[in-house]
Amino acid sequence: MTDAVPEDEAPKSMTIVAWSGDLDKIWPTLILGSTGAAYGMKTTIFFTFWGLFPLVRDDVRITGTNAMTKALAGMNPPGVSNMKLSKLHMGGAGAWMMKKLARDNKVASPKELLEMCTELGVNLWPCEMTMELMGLRRDQLIEGAGDPVGAASALSEMSRSQINLFI
Repeated sequence: MTDAVPEDEAPKSMTIVAWSGDLDKIWPTLILGSTGAAYGMKTTIFFTFWGLFPLVRDDVRITGTNAMTKALAGMNPPGVSNMKLSKLHMGGAGAWMMKKLARDNKVASPKELLEMCTELGVNLWPCEMTMELMGLRRDQLIEGAGDPVGAASALSEMSRSQINLFI
């Protein structure tokens, strides 16, 4: 058991790099992000590469600007409701079981956590380069997503944060 950190020494900010769109990686990213914000920390999540897909609206099925980017979206459907497990996906059964276990244990879903993050003022930063690479447009992102930023902005934010996570 650890002792509580005195308030004047408590972390004031946290930056999380979300690089994976897998359910079992986005879930803890959003749990930590919402918890940090509820704790009073300035919290930023930088969504890059596959980690950007949970910020795409669920009603956007195919994204991309050419055959290759459209094929990527077809093979890896964007949206927080379409995430797969990184292991034991079992054709969707694994993700379904995890979601059911979470509901049965009253654990907030990734979609609910994303909404919580927005309500708590978490900075949800989509990676500008990834958006260009994947052929994503700003209007395809969820409400509450920030303006796209580059790696330099993410690194600048991380340099000021007491807690930095790469999930």
